[in-house]
Amino acid sequence: MQKVILGISGSPRKQATEHVLSEALNTMEEKGYETELFTVRGKDISPCRNCDYCLRKKECIVQDDMYQLYPIFKDVKGIIMATPIYNGGVSAQIKAVMDRTRAAAAVDLNFLKHKVGMAIAVGGDRVGGQELAIQQIMTFYILNGAIPVSGGPFGSNLGANFWSQDSLKGVKEDEEGFRSLKKTLNRFQEFLEIYQKD
Repeated sequence: MQKVILGISGSPRKQATEHVLSEALNTMEEKGYETELFTVRGKDISPCRNCDYCLRKKECIVQDDMYQLYPIFKDVKGIIMATPIYNGGVSAQIKAVMDRTRAAAAVDLNFLKHKVGMAIAVGGDRVGGQELAIQQIMTFYILNGAIPVSGGPFGSNLGANFWSQDSLKGVKEDEEGFRSLKKTLNRFQEFLEIYQKD
């Protein structure tokens, strides 16, 4: 069975967040996993209307680019969700993605059950809301039956935490951020191996 890792970038720009997520996926490929990147950049993804159409019809009433993402969930073993920090929390785009998975759950309530999930947050400020954003992503995993994984104590308590200084150059120079990413990816792989044995 394929070991596919899905990376979801919640940034509307091809800058720091997408760069860090791509580095994470490259690392997982080096560890022997297949990866797939889904970015909100250039996509049309509307907010959830909470209209319950999906509960009745088993599909989302909003026919937009979320339909590119829905079928991918079926085959993945793990998810890496990355967000830039907007106003001290997740981006509106990644929140829309999380909310719109309601339609996936309407089709299969266990669409994320026992899959392993980790989070990456990239802020323009060193202390800009990264941990709050990671907690929101972790809550999404917990609510949907996924296994949330952090990097553990001493440097990556909740997940991969980056300071971009509002630039691609800045995030590339964030050695502490990449250390937190390495720690988180190591535990992510550890949990994949424990809970995803074929």
